[in-house]
Amino acid sequence: MVMQKIYYPYEEFKDDLQTLIQKIDQPFDAILGIARGGLSMAQMLGEFYDVREVYAINTIGYNDTQKKATVEVFNIPDLESVESVLIVDDIVDSGDTLVKVLAILNSRYSKTTFYTASLFYKKTARITPTWYVKEPKGWIDFFWSVDLRN
Repeated sequence: MVMQKIYYPYEEFKDDLQTLIQKIDQPFDAILGIARGGLSMAQMLGEFYDVREVYAINTIGYNDTQKKATVEVFNIPDLESVESVLIVDDIVDSGDTLVKVLAILNSRYSKTTFYTASLFYKKTARITPTWYVKEPKGWIDFFWSVDLRN
């Protein structure tokens, strides 16, 4: 079965980030982007909220479009002095990445509150982000993944 690929342009990304901003109703001290899909979100939200504590955490859960058996998590930032963190990623598909990231962060930083936000969320995922914008209708080809290749 071939999944429909849907191009996701910058203008839609910007509009969806503005929608996400309207939904976020809790304060946070830091933003943590899940690399790579959450990095553009993290940078732009950091600018919007004037938050300089913008971090990245790396995960590998896919080889191209093929889901791996387990999610690797590395490059875990030091969040010891942070009270609340907004974790952002482009999509919560199976939820495996977000579940693993939260498990690691909650075990290391038990006094920190973690909120999650994504542009896309599949209702079949193992976890629901605190805030999300919409459900994907196919495989999303994000502009940051394809525009430089054209």
